[in-house]
Amino acid sequence: MDKTFVKGLAVLELLAHAENEKGVSEIAREMGLTKSNVHRLLTTLQGLGYVTQVPRNNAYELTSKLWELGARVHSRLDVTKVARGPMSDLESATGETVHLSILDGWEVVYVGKLDGTHPIKAYTTIGGRAPAWCVATGKALLAHSATSRVDQIAARLARFTERTIVDREALLAELETIRHEGYAVNQGEWRDGVSGIAAPVYSADGSVTAAIGISGPSARFRQKDLKARWPLVVEAAAAVSKAMGYHAEIPPARPVTHSR
Repeated sequence: MDKTFVKGLAVLELLAHAENEKGVSEIAREMGLTKSNVHRLLTTLQGLGYVTQVPRNNAYELTSKLWELGARVHSRLDVTKVARGPMSDLESATGETVHLSILDGWEVVYVGKLDGTHPIKAYTTIGGRAPAWCVATGKALLAHSATSRVDQIAARLARFTERTIVDREALLAELETIRHEGYAVNQGEWRDGVSGIAAPVYSADGSVTAAIGISGPSARFRQKDLKARWPLVVEAAAAVSKAMGYHAEIPPARPVTHSR
């Protein structure tokens, strides 16, 4: 275990529980460390944006960075709870496997799943992962991600089937289409013969925190099926967004024909 890392976390916890800012000597005394050691830890934490020095007395206090990180984690945990009802409704309406996904690096992680009622279905597990550019929930999330993240992913595109997007410009064009249409489609891009539809879930601050979608055999996701099903997926995602505290109007999805 990295002792310096552990000490840095201990400083953060100490400041988090403190009612007021604390100086180097006070922190050193409470933690049983030397003042030089504490000063080095605080300098590093300050450089990373976790603590700031108060000008009037040169003591230290936390910035809002920890709160921001915690808020993001909290929103992800909340979404799994509030999504249960809309996911159940979507499963009942389509009979397909329903997924709730979040982004983690270049992959999506399935944080919620309902198996669907069809005997032949897409096989996934909660906690399972998939390349974000290959699945519908991943593309719905990427369409609303920072340019820097999209650029990083676009630089590492790998092929999994003949339909996988491996060209950067093609991916960017598809993400623009998704933003315009309001939903994403995967047609056998991650696994041959498995397709899906997904839409983004908005949190209270207007950011896209998750995506909800359905998947199953491609034979059940032909163009006529997409036309009937994408409104159901968008409706489910909007219901989750509303439950997450998002009250702004979500742009209406558009029934554009997908060629992929």
